[in-house]
Amino acid sequence: MATNENLPPNVIKQLAKELKSLDESPPEGIKVGVNDDDFSIIYADIEGPAGTPYENGVFRMKLLLSHDFPHSPPKGYFLTKIFHPNIANNGEICVNTLKKDWNPSLGLRHILIVVRCLLIEPFPESALNEQAGKMLLENYDEYARHARLYTGIHAKPKPKFKSGAICESTTALNVEQHNTSVLNVDQKNAASGAGLSLPTPLTTTTTSTKGSNNPDHQHQQSTVLATETGVSGTGIVGISGTAPKKEGLTKVPADKKKMDARKKSLKRL
Repeated sequence: MATNENLPPNVIKQLAKELKSLDESPPEGIKVGVNDDDFSIIYADIEGPAGTPYENGVFRMKLLLSHDFPHSPPKGYFLTKIFHPNIANNGEICVNTLKKDWNPSLGLRHILIVVRCLLIEPFPESALNEQAGKMLLENYDEYARHARLYTGIHAKPKPKFKSGAICESTTALNVEQHNTSVLNVDQKNAASGAGLSLPTPLTTTTTSTKGSNNPDHQHQQSTVLATETGVSGTGIVGISGTAPKKEGLTKVPADKKKMDARKKSLKRL
């Protein structure tokens, strides 16, 4: 599955549209694929243009997109060995579109078409491969012979990219981005919920009420309990409902005092 670790989400979204377009309507002689492990690497197979020393060859290349793409141009490399003035021995591509002429509005389609045109019309004046550039300027036939030799040896047809791989990767990427967004929202909600203070447990306050037989004191504690915990309605009823039982207990000592007083009066008689 492609990832978006190296690119911002808005760039990933734009690339997904471009790659889908390239897959559904590819430019002439160009087939694009994606790297399932890193979405910032774009692969392309370029067919050698007819009438050039690269005819009948298939050249695989890659574009490396930096984190600040498209503000900075991608870097292009040929993975297939090629004898060309503007392609270095390590595969690096030298073309103005990827350097001084870069514009953030240029898309992948434009870049790939320019690279293929480079096989039709090389620019020996800005050669990375000096041998190829000098040979092209001094002896085109010798240059063409070398280029055809490299093409016949190295630019054989490559295994085709998996059909529909781009659509699958971009769809999976969109799902992954959606799941990541949902996860971020859940995490924010959990963090904000953790910051809220929990209500004071009822047991701590109700326990203190058991130690008092004064109805007025019990009423005050019930009022404080309701204020601290935010309990209202049925919660208050449940607390006040226990008050009559405690009042009933307070009547027992009063009756006992009356009986004692009667006994004293009887003794006097």
